[in-house]
Amino acid sequence: MGYGLKVFDNIPKWNVVAWTCLIAGYVNNNQPREALKVFKDMGNWGVEANEVTMVNALIACARSRDIDTGRWVHECVCKARFDPFVCESDSNVILATAILEMYSKCGSLNIARELFNKMPKRNVVAWNCMINGYNQYERYNEALDLFFDMLADGFCPDKATFLSVLSVCAHQCALALGETIHAYLLKSNIATDIALATALLDMYAKNGELGSAQKIFNSLEKKDVVMWTSMINGLAIHGHGNEALSMFQMMQEDSSLVPDHITYIGVLFACSHVGLVEEAQRQFNLMTKRYDIVPEREHYSCMVDLLSRAGHFREAEKLMETMPIQPNIAIWGSLLNGCQIHENIYVASQVKVRLTELEPIQSGIYVLLSNIYANAGKWEEVNRTRKLMKHNRIAKNIGHSTVEMKLLTS
Repeated sequence: MGYGLKVFDNIPKWNVVAWTCLIAGYVNNNQPREALKVFKDMGNWGVEANEVTMVNALIACARSRDIDTGRWVHECVCKARFDPFVCESDSNVILATAILEMYSKCGSLNIARELFNKMPKRNVVAWNCMINGYNQYERYNEALDLFFDMLADGFCPDKATFLSVLSVCAHQCALALGETIHAYLLKSNIATDIALATALLDMYAKNGELGSAQKIFNSLEKKDVVMWTSMINGLAIHGHGNEALSMFQMMQEDSSLVPDHITYIGVLFACSHVGLVEEAQRQFNLMTKRYDIVPEREHYSCMVDLLSRAGHFREAEKLMETMPIQPNIAIWGSLLNGCQIHENIYVASQVKVRLTELEPIQSGIYVLLSNIYANAGKWEEVNRTRKLMKHNRIAKNIGHSTVEMKLLTS
């Protein structure tokens, strides 16, 4: 950007093209805040932005997650009479998509959806923007509903669409849909590159289809950390702890691969379910000292789960007291799970007292408490726990059926 700034400074008169090139340069060099600063300076110099300038400013807002500036740029678009949600043209579709992306990436999905519904002309990029936004903010059902709407409206999904939907399938355990997409990709003109292969691998691994995941993994000549992590976590989550740890050991044989915080969630989870207390503690220390990974709640949850399963309640409670972040429901649940395994009523009762300070409490926690008391024959405590559930209007979670994609096969 240094050379670009020199060229800009030497221009006798800074017109809209020069300003826009400078803004786009900062955007392309992943310096969104600098881009927005130049956009504001441009206005102060009295130069009116065009549609290309607005698109780049909106992209900068999306990348910096700056919703306040994003709203202001949107207002500038409307004041300049470029409102893409009124007029129908190809340039307006690009501008409209940039606005959608800004709101989506900043988490204002309801505003994005309202604008999407108003679009006089949509393209695949606009659909992808909304589907990906729902996926990123874990609104998976809405992502799938919109995907089916896209198909029903006659739009052909592209690589970006399938990357988002496969991610949804991974998190929603929608194996049937994921398999249908895989079959569609095999017979379509869409090349299954590294990104799509990784998404398919992750989808199969999270759904417990480890054979299919392994097949994709083995077919890839070069494997990155994400692929190794998907396999390690898939094996760990689905009860193959020893295999997960063996795969982690194989991964470490390649010095170019550096495990990340997600890799270590799988490693610690595997140790927990195999009962390797010392190995987990060793890996936890290596994670922080060798790789400078700051432990997150998921790592602490795995360690508490491990110690509780092994009956080391004092160590588990000490870790919870000394950890730099506040224990959440998941971590308390891990401790309770250990109480159920070892029938430790004393610790369970202490946990119950602490849980009343946390809101909201999931139904699963109350059910777990009730089972612990029932196994110990503490029927008065069982009744108290159930009354507490009723008082707080907490019901057991109801499962959702798997969504299958029929429009791709029709």
